[in-house]
Amino acid sequence: METREIFDLSYKRQRLLSIIHRASLLQGREFRLTSGRSSNFFIDLKRTMLDPEGASLLADLLFDKIKAEDVDCIGGMATGAIPIVAVLCMRSWPDQGSRVILFEDVTTTGSSVMQAVDQTRRFQCTILKVIAVVDRLEGAEENFRQAGITFEALFTRRDFS
Repeated sequence: METREIFDLSYKRQRLLSIIHRASLLQGREFRLTSGRSSNFFIDLKRTMLDPEGASLLADLLFDKIKAEDVDCIGGMATGAIPIVAVLCMRSWPDQGSRVILFEDVTTTGSSVMQAVDQTRRFQCTILKVIAVVDRLEGAEENFRQAGITFEALFTRRDFS
């Protein structure tokens, strides 16, 4: 691997997509999602987040999305966001009044991460945005928009077609 490729975000994005395809994309049967919906594919992102190269690439790409933000804390839902937050920082619990970015591994409708939004707002924190690794394109973006929350995703369902 050439030195310039290591620092090229486009290369890193393509490499991470390849790892997700190989390690985390499950197809060929019916899956029940946290949202209650069923799907013919499932992305078990924990398999990628626990892969050394996958974790490193994920940290680089997500850090690039937040490095210019004026943010105090980051966080997310317990199961999906723990590995994400762990590779980004050692502190994930917000202080009173903090400016917060929440992370999610995979979003469908956004209802899971909205629980974290509600908890964070109880501490009078401002949610700057929610960032997902994969958006299944099943309503999360619209639900976040209606809640007044900026939403971004590294990948969408279309990247896995």
